Amino acid sequence: MQFQVPQFIEVEDKIFGPLTFKQFIYVIGGAGCCYLFWRILPLYIAAPFILAVGTLAVALAFLQFNGRPFIVALEHGLFYFLRSKLYLWNKEHKRAEIQKKEIGAAKPPSYIPHLSGSKLHDLAWALDIQERIQSGTASSEDRETYAMRDARDNVVAPVRTAREARI
Repeated sequence: MQFQVPQFIEVEDKIFGPLTFKQFIYVIGGAGCCYLFWRILPLYIAAPFILAVGTLAVALAFLQFNGRPFIVALEHGLFYFLRSKLYLWNKEHKRAEIQKKEIGAAKPPSYIPHLSGSKLHDLAWALDIQERIQSGTASSEDRETYAMRDARDNVVAPVRTAREARI
């Protein structure tokens, strides 16, 4: 069976000529307020109110700010001025500098040479030693060397068997 998929669902329908329902309400509401100001107040007092309300009604009906309706920008601005603001000071940068100074002042660890200049070769060696440790065929010297290298640079995580991972 074929179905029609609605398209352009973000576009509002034009109900009153070239105006959508919202635009029509904004324009009619603004015109009604302007008419009330003109009828109730003297013209020299009503003129600024008529100008302000008319401008706001036209802006609400037709103006878009960053591709969004003006009412959304107005709402966000109103909330910005009315709500409290929270200012945070990030001290992480200073903490990192202090930690670097403390680390530099600490005694450097004893140097443990790499077996080769290749990281891939070192990783393969570490995995081989781990396999021998797991199977129980590694010598005590291999275990000590592996423990020192692992403590120095923490390159390789311990290998777990399926049985250990299940526990």
